Amino acid sequence: MSENVVSLHKNPEPPTDPAPVTTLTVVPDPAPAKPVPLWLRSGRAIRTAATHDTTRTTARTVARHGLYVAGGARIVAKRAWDGRTAARYERYMRTAEAAGNFEAAAEWEERGQRFRDARHRRRMDLLHSPLDAAKGAAVSTGMGIGGLILIGIAMAIATKDATEVVTPLMAVIKFINLMVTIVQVVWGPAVSLAPFLALLALWSVGAHQQAAPQWALPDRVRNGEGEPITPSIVVKALRDLGVPALRNAIKDMGDAGASMLSPIVIAGCGIEVDVTLPSGVSTNEVQSKRRKLAENLSRHEHEVFVTIPQAARTVRLWVADSGALDEPIGPSPLVTDDTLTADYAKGKAPWGQDLRGDAASLSLYQRHLLITGLSNQGKTVALRSLALWLSLDKSVQFLMGDLKGVGDWAMFEGLAQVLIQGPTDEHVIQVTEMVEGAVEEMNRRIQAPPGNQFPPLIVLVDEAQVAFMCPAKDEDKRPYGGAKANSRYFMAVRKIHNQGRAVNVLMWQGTQDPTNENLPKLVREGAHTRASLALGTESQARMALGDKAVDGGAAPNLLRPGLDRGTLVVASDGINIPAGQSSITVRTHYVNDDDATAITDRAKVLRDGVTTLTLIERGEERDPLADIAAVIGDAPRLRTQDVLKRLSALDADAYGDWSPGDLTRVLDGTGAEPYKSDGRMVVGRDQITRALAHRDTEDSASDA
Repeated sequence: MSENVVSLHKNPEPPTDPAPVTTLTVVPDPAPAKPVPLWLRSGRAIRTAATHDTTRTTARTVARHGLYVAGGARIVAKRAWDGRTAARYERYMRTAEAAGNFEAAAEWEERGQRFRDARHRRRMDLLHSPLDAAKGAAVSTGMGIGGLILIGIAMAIATKDATEVVTPLMAVIKFINLMVTIVQVVWGPAVSLAPFLALLALWSVGAHQQAAPQWALPDRVRNGEGEPITPSIVVKALRDLGVPALRNAIKDMGDAGASMLSPIVIAGCGIEVDVTLPSGVSTNEVQSKRRKLAENLSRHEHEVFVTIPQAARTVRLWVADSGALDEPIGPSPLVTDDTLTADYAKGKAPWGQDLRGDAASLSLYQRHLLITGLSNQGKTVALRSLALWLSLDKSVQFLMGDLKGVGDWAMFEGLAQVLIQGPTDEHVIQVTEMVEGAVEEMNRRIQAPPGNQFPPLIVLVDEAQVAFMCPAKDEDKRPYGGAKANSRYFMAVRKIHNQGRAVNVLMWQGTQDPTNENLPKLVREGAHTRASLALGTESQARMALGDKAVDGGAAPNLLRPGLDRGTLVVASDGINIPAGQSSITVRTHYVNDDDATAITDRAKVLRDGVTTLTLIERGEERDPLADIAAVIGDAPRLRTQDVLKRLSALDADAYGDWSPGDLTRVLDGTGAEPYKSDGRMVVGRDQITRALAHRDTEDSASDA
């Protein structure tokens, strides 16, 4: 009892009983745990050892190398069979028939028949070869012995020793005896080692061809990481794509589908191959399974591009080397070449590299431009790179509106005629009036006499979606934003799209996350060059690039946000696109702010000096003389036509209708009248400065 646990329980009693009764309950000790049988412990240890990673790796290694021998034997046997029979020609003939190429099938049948005829002649020759060989050996032996005896006779005459007659013959006999002795010594070990050498040869063939089941191969091979693309891998990837007609056609082809492929060629940081699909398989069936195709090729989805070349029923596959697209490309020629210049009409802007590693250059001549994409994917840098190149052509003029306003375009101050930076409704209003001023300049150029040549005017608006989404209205209740016929920004852009190209007034826009609300259909379709960085959906890709480009394989929605920053898909006739394709993927050069500032500094040296307007004033009384001085800036002189254009950009309401006569009227009597320089009417800076100083002196005297 002393070894048991005793517990005390008080049983409840009726309230009338004053003395509760206490009872004792004995709780026995728990039964001791039974020892684990030895056989069970041994089984657990065996199971643990059998499932251990080291055991599995060892077993897989042993199985792999054994299966290499079996696979090598199978490959060698197949090669031997193909070499001795017409099986190869039969396969090629069936493949050509399956592809519908009956001319090629007839050619392979003819080649097979020629092979059979040649084989028959060789076999017939074997029937006569023993007798011919015996005759030849007898003749050769007789001639050889006779020759040796003649040599011996010559030696005997020379040495006057008759025994020298048999010396050459005995030397040959001794040499033959030596060879027999060597063979007797080597033959035993060679016979013993021959099976092992044969197994080693079969193992080498199997290891080279990875002739083992997938489960037995090393992890790096089974995962396909970095695995080079071969024809068999491409065919297997297509066979396992889940298209029944394609799978059955490959199965029926004698060459297992190899005839579908063009030669695999190195293309930049990857490979390129054209696949001619069998009858009954359409190209969009392969395009729609891009992810599965990439995984079958042991690649990520963004590392495989499927496009449609000119050839019928053909898809072109570009497969990147594993991880190659994550490596940055080199710096821009704008940064590395201080002597680089631009030519708006004949040159092309160095923008980046295509997937083949070739330089991708874009012509900007008379092409409206639209670049779109998700936020923080490199849109501003890509757009700015084009403007930086074009700034090196001193004839190009810029009107710029940055509706982000964080200084991405600040380096163009002193280079652009107008630079408005800020995200507010007030900035949208000013950008809208800037674009409307460009419309007036476009109309002036259109109404000019035929034959006039006009310098290119680039109207650039970054973050244009802010303008389209602006709710502000003017005093006539006309909205600045929106996509209706009374929207001021929308209509100004549309007018430039409609007629600006003919007189070198071009509209460039950068916008985020395109929708029908922040990028109206008529505006995006008015751009000649459309480019897109990473997007979220296919519908956005169609908005950015158009249905034709997306149906042809363009897929900016499959780019990886953040990881593929700076990579864009371009649809334009201004860039070299492979024949039959509707778009090209470009990895753009990154030009940072410091390098961009250095480039604009070079561009400013090419010009006489530009006074950049950062604010467009509206509805206030103007001082024409002071405004003329402001638009001339640091230039020693400026043509009257340029003065009028800059005044119009400064305030279209006050100066938009001015003619050279109005300018002459204002300056008449000030001592700063226009004069001729190099055959053109100009206004001098020094004369305007003196006129202002003289006027201020007179005003001060009158006030006194």
